[in-house]
Amino acid sequence: MPKVKLTITESRCRSGYFCKGQEFIVEDLCPPLCHELWNNIYPQVYALQNGADLDYGDTCAKMFDAKCPDECRVCVHGEVLSD
Repeated sequence: MPKVKLTITESRCRSGYFCKGQEFIVEDLCPPLCHELWNNIYPQVYALQNGADLDYGDTCAKMFDAKCPDECRVCVHGEVLSD
């Protein structure tokens, strides 16, 4: 199963959980993310781990950008790590 790297690209987290530039590698278990953010990005992570290409701007790619549902306070970029 491919690994997916999550990078925090912007953070104004009201609980102070995340910092810009922070990275997480997702293998078979969920990383230490708050449940609101994880619930929002899990479908994309799962799809990438299972070989999908996702809509990314005007193209399809093995990556995504997403925002926390809490007023978009945290932005994350996810991408498949190459072997």
